[in-house]
Amino acid sequence: MALFDQANEIGIATLVDRFYDKVQADPQLGPVFNKAIHDWPAHKVTLRDFWSSMILRSGRYHGNPMSVHRALPRFPQALFYRWLDLWRETAREVFAPPAAELFIGAAERVAQGLSMGLDLGRLSLDHPSRVLGPLHIVS
Repeated sequence: MALFDQANEIGIATLVDRFYDKVQADPQLGPVFNKAIHDWPAHKVTLRDFWSSMILRSGRYHGNPMSVHRALPRFPQALFYRWLDLWRETAREVFAPPAAELFIGAAERVAQGLSMGLDLGRLSLDHPSRVLGPLHIVS
């Protein structure tokens, strides 16, 4: 059962905290994110501000996600699919369907923009990983 019927600041904080806890522990995403992020509590505050600005139009986020991601070591596009899978799962745990789909649609647009901006190409939101199960990235 969803914790929140609609998007609000407490729901956003819950979504961000749960989602990035999963990311940190994920065998595919964890190594990449944990190497790049040295202060998770501070980063989660930034991410709460980002999603509040995206969904609630609060104007709290003033960063540039593209430049931040461009400064990172190159990573495979496949990680966007894993990120989206976890985001969808967590959004549906935290929010009732209409609000969850709002967050999912926004995340898909963010992932698409980042993938294109990082010259990784366009994401297929019907990617086979959604049908076949989790991706296993070998490095």
